[in-house]
Amino acid sequence: MSEHNDLANEVFLEREAMRPTARTWLKHLLFLSITLVTATIAGVLYPFGLIQTLPDADPQTWPEIFQFVSSLPGRYAALVGDAVYRLSTDLKYLKYGLSFSLSLLFVLVSHEMGHYIACRIYKVDATLPYFIPTPPMIGPAGTFGAFIKIVSPMPSRKAVFDIGVAGPIAGFIALIPIAIVGIATMEKATPQQIANSGGIVFADPLFMKLVAYTLGTDLQFGIGNAFYFAAWVGLLVTALNLIPSGQLDGGHAVYSVLGETVHRWTGRIAFVIMAALSILGWIYFNSPSGFLIAVLLGVMMRIKHPQPWDQRPLDPKRKLIAVLTLVIFVLCFTPFPIQIN
Repeated sequence: MSEHNDLANEVFLEREAMRPTARTWLKHLLFLSITLVTATIAGVLYPFGLIQTLPDADPQTWPEIFQFVSSLPGRYAALVGDAVYRLSTDLKYLKYGLSFSLSLLFVLVSHEMGHYIACRIYKVDATLPYFIPTPPMIGPAGTFGAFIKIVSPMPSRKAVFDIGVAGPIAGFIALIPIAIVGIATMEKATPQQIANSGGIVFADPLFMKLVAYTLGTDLQFGIGNAFYFAAWVGLLVTALNLIPSGQLDGGHAVYSVLGETVHRWTGRIAFVIMAALSILGWIYFNSPSGFLIAVLLGVMMRIKHPQPWDQRPLDPKRKLIAVLTLVIFVLCFTPFPIQIN
């Protein structure tokens, strides 16, 4: 068995990993550019930015409900059009929108390039990062994130681990200075702003609380800014990816460290916990966001993890890094990230 593992590793070391063509680079840069535009627009819109959302409506009868729903596309187009106009005519809005989008994309690029570079080191074929632009407010941050697609077998559990954890570790390191700047430059809310506060509330992960404590900032009375919101979204993305399920980054880590059986059960346990949290979030915070995460984990639970050729266990150094990755997950995760007052 050992000879077979050594032979498999030699084959991977001797081969050349897939190289992107100029056309491939252009395609991926196009998606990145579109995502920059949608994230910049989203950055100046509610709940992250300076432009408030559509006026509240409370339709009571079926005709009123029909009229309200039928008016949404036009009102949405007018809101986005207003945001584009302000971005193109007012430097204050452009600076704020780009501060959000560039900060967020820096975190996402760092995350995905962590995966991609690790794939190159192990000569595993993988695509360049695919960035997913979304209409602002529909995908609240103007993007559903990014991913790379691995298109060749994994040579070893060591490679699965390194490729899996390289992304969240790189993304977490990238968001640290953004979070510090965001919290350090927070403005203090006035009594009137506190009294009128409502709508969507972003629960602060432990990492944000630690940074705020170190800087002597009270998050409860601070007004979020572009850097704060970009770091917050980056922490949420990191936490979601580190959930130990399926082919999420956390699932890769658990599979590599503890094996297939434990990986299968952690996926099931994570789904049950998240389903319970989604119900509690709906009851206590009027927030449906947990259900989306539960659905994601339900899908992940049904996807079989690919088996690497070399099944030798990880060395102590990587097991220590696994503990570090768990610490990052604890710092990033919050059970009810979005709350609606």
